[in-house]
Amino acid sequence: MHLILQGVRQAFELLIKGDAATYDIALRSLEVAAAALAIALVVGVPLGGALALSRFPGRRFLVVLVNTGMGAPPVAVGLIVALFLWRTGPLGGLNIIYTVRAMIIAQVLIALPIVIGLTLAAMQQLDEGLRLQILALGAGRWRLFILLLREARVPLLAAVMAAFGAVISEVGAVMMVGGNIEGQTQVLTTAIMQDTSMGDFAAALALVVILLLLAFSTNYAMTLIQQRGQKAT
Repeated sequence: MHLILQGVRQAFELLIKGDAATYDIALRSLEVAAAALAIALVVGVPLGGALALSRFPGRRFLVVLVNTGMGAPPVAVGLIVALFLWRTGPLGGLNIIYTVRAMIIAQVLIALPIVIGLTLAAMQQLDEGLRLQILALGAGRWRLFILLLREARVPLLAAVMAAFGAVISEVGAVMMVGGNIEGQTQVLTTAIMQDTSMGDFAAALALVVILLLLAFSTNYAMTLIQQRGQKAT
């Protein structure tokens, strides 16, 4: 219990004193997670909507792939990305292994199936009569998609929170493609692993507290938006 209290106290001391290294790691964690989430949303929401609204051969197989991707081990994703980005890999010429960009790519691949799958589920839960009514009013497919997104905005925010939670807490994939380089690619989760392996449990707990505060504050803001949207319906 003493160790836990010491870790919490150290976390707040680091935040209050404005420890540069701690803020650097925290901001990099938020940068990587935010960039990965934004890309996953831009790509995943339209794909999820297309799967929900379209009927074509092979659709069921694609849905199975998406559902499988939602539960794929992040370390497997990290290994695949690392093999592609390694010097002898197909994309080795990009020279981005052990960089922030490589970490973002890995986290996009982790978040993307979650966004697609939950968007698909949210759109499918809408009343079929609503879709027919919108089409009867002369709306095109793009307009139909936008209007259905508005109707499904509350569950879609749950998709955003789920994807953010997956990327902000990820450690295996970012360690494999980022290398946990201090001052360059080290994020909160990999720093926690490093401190734990070195036996510095108080420092690791302090970073855990900061990570939880970051996740809580972000999800709190999104929950307020979600609940406000639910009241408005």
